[in-house]
Amino acid sequence: MSNETLEALCAHRVIPVVPALASEDTLALASALKDGGLPVLEMTLRSENALELLRALAGDVDLLVGAGTVIRPEQVDQALDAGARFVVTPGVSPAVLVRCRELGMPVIPGVATATEVIAALDHGIQVLKLFPAEASGGIAMLKALAAPFPEVRFVPTGGVSAENLESYLRLPAVKAVGGSWMVAPALQGDFAAVARLTAEAVSVAAEARR
Repeated sequence: MSNETLEALCAHRVIPVVPALASEDTLALASALKDGGLPVLEMTLRSENALELLRALAGDVDLLVGAGTVIRPEQVDQALDAGARFVVTPGVSPAVLVRCRELGMPVIPGVATATEVIAALDHGIQVLKLFPAEASGGIAMLKALAAPFPEVRFVPTGGVSAENLESYLRLPAVKAVGGSWMVAPALQGDFAAVARLTAEAVSVAAEARR
């Protein structure tokens, strides 16, 4: 399984987690993310039209798009067919991870415990999503997990916000974060605000590199 896609994804340090909306709104949302400096997104497979939207987004050659909330192996096939270039899971499913390996699909599995980290490592996967990050202990939990697993890099997701973004990104074990504050439901239709919040996140990420 190639890590080039995941490296390109995580290079932005912030991965917008996008819910499925009406098709025109989702496409406009993706455009606003690009305007703000984030040409990447994770489309959650939580609605009937998610795969259709994923296919439409994947047609944009300037956008790196993947499928989130992947919990069954057949969803890996569906995501690949729709044009997803990576998948993200909320937990460790051996069946999903095996299917990803068979198809060469980059995957970031979700973990919340040391046992789950070990399960992911057993599949040769070292970039893991801490989920739900804040509810699982946040920064303190990340520091605790990083100690016995120095080879692992985390993508905390769930409760990450504009307020705590920099604190997460300054942790050596954090490769990127996933978040939805810049695409929150309250912003639906306000694509200028989406672009502004995205640009602010990009700026914080750049500052956290120093």
